[in-house]
Amino acid sequence: MVMNISRSMVHPVPELPPAIDVNNLHQLVKMKNIQGMLGTKGGLKLRLIQFVFVVISFSVMISTSDVQSVSAFRFLVVVVGLQSVWSLTMSVIDVYALLVGRRI
Repeated sequence: MVMNISRSMVHPVPELPPAIDVNNLHQLVKMKNIQGMLGTKGGLKLRLIQFVFVVISFSVMISTSDVQSVSAFRFLVVVVGLQSVWSLTMSVIDVYALLVGRRI
């Protein structure tokens, strides 16, 4: 009876990276500039547009007569309220980052 048993293989160890120079550490860690990221003008515009849409959807939901009778609808109103707070908070952080001149 012949049994096929897998044999252990030796994998080559990759070379270690060269020694890291602590003085040039800022060159190693660079983030890409993504459009709309936190702390940019594009990000601020996106957050303000998001807040405008939140306010519009909130006003449409509140203006209907079925707000108090449908529990899921009340839940959506609460979620939209939380979204508006989130958008305003992020826009304040964007404004601060733009005034200071740093990206978050």
